[in-house]
Amino acid sequence: MKERIYVCHTYYHVYVTCLKELSLPKERQGKATLVLSTMSNNFGNLKERAEICGLFEEVVMFDEKEDVFFPELQKYHMDRGNIVLNMLARIKYTKLLGRLEKAYVPVDFRQYQDIYVFCDSDPIGYYLSYEKIYYHAVEDGLNCIQYYDTARYDNRGHFELKAWMAARNLIFIQNGYGKYCLNMEINDKSVVPYPCKKYIEVPRAGLVERLTREDKDILIRLFIEDLDRLQGQLKAGAADKILILSEPLCDLDVRKQIFSDIIQEYGEIDGKKGQILIKPHPRDVLDYRKEFSGHIVLSGMFPMEILNFIPDLRFKRVISVLTVPNGIRFAEEVLFLGEDFLDRYEAPELHRQNEQI
Repeated sequence: MKERIYVCHTYYHVYVTCLKELSLPKERQGKATLVLSTMSNNFGNLKERAEICGLFEEVVMFDEKEDVFFPELQKYHMDRGNIVLNMLARIKYTKLLGRLEKAYVPVDFRQYQDIYVFCDSDPIGYYLSYEKIYYHAVEDGLNCIQYYDTARYDNRGHFELKAWMAARNLIFIQNGYGKYCLNMEINDKSVVPYPCKKYIEVPRAGLVERLTREDKDILIRLFIEDLDRLQGQLKAGAADKILILSEPLCDLDVRKQIFSDIIQEYGEIDGKKGQILIKPHPRDVLDYRKEFSGHIVLSGMFPMEILNFIPDLRFKRVISVLTVPNGIRFAEEVLFLGEDFLDRYEAPELHRQNEQI
């Protein structure tokens, strides 16, 4: 029996996985399996670097398939007009998706004592429930449920009935409501508007505070492919540096306008233009090097938290729209623009999900 396996869908998931592994005693490190799902993220050559970082026994790529990959599932998305018929269709959908995903699962999860899954809303959650394999869920982003409780939003209307069915493995609901989800690790229970009995609090700041200089260097080497180039970009230009964190918001034209407006509104410090650096989100497909050629565009292939560990790095200001910036320690000022700002660019109901539960 192997000890631990982690299923990650983003660079941030891998980052949190590393924090969890580095918090263990030295004799327990290096024995975990890391699974990288390519369903929604391009991991580049992270697999090769992860294999030599010393934290993992094995690194496996997972060609996880979305439900749209299987045409036989699409008929179950049709609204049949009443809750009974819809739930019968959903029961069939839940089992079928788990069964169809089985052919693409690259490891035998039954070989592991502890299974940790980020985004169990993805097909991996359906597969584990179909196979009746117990696992631990892990919060997708920092305090993300505070702003978007996907379990309740996706199942608004008769939620208590659906949760009852999920607890009996008739249907599947993510984030702690499935029968085979043992618990769900979240950063801060106090900010969650709708509690779940399976939530357990594992503060990520506490995991970061435990890191040694050696641990931080391991993380830098793992996530930064070309450190010399990055350090050169960070040193370039004016002393007053402003970092803008991009996000896959709205359509591409509106997205370009959003970040153009941010530069216009927040790109000066004490009346002087700052040096603008843009850190693209890993899933953001806007070509920032083309559209913002007058500014420095960093690689999007690492989690922004890694910047905390680069010695002597300081930004005058960091700006985020919806990414929770609580983990940033490398800035004198952090601006979180939030949903009020985004209301200017799209209908509020498209991003104010918790208000619709």
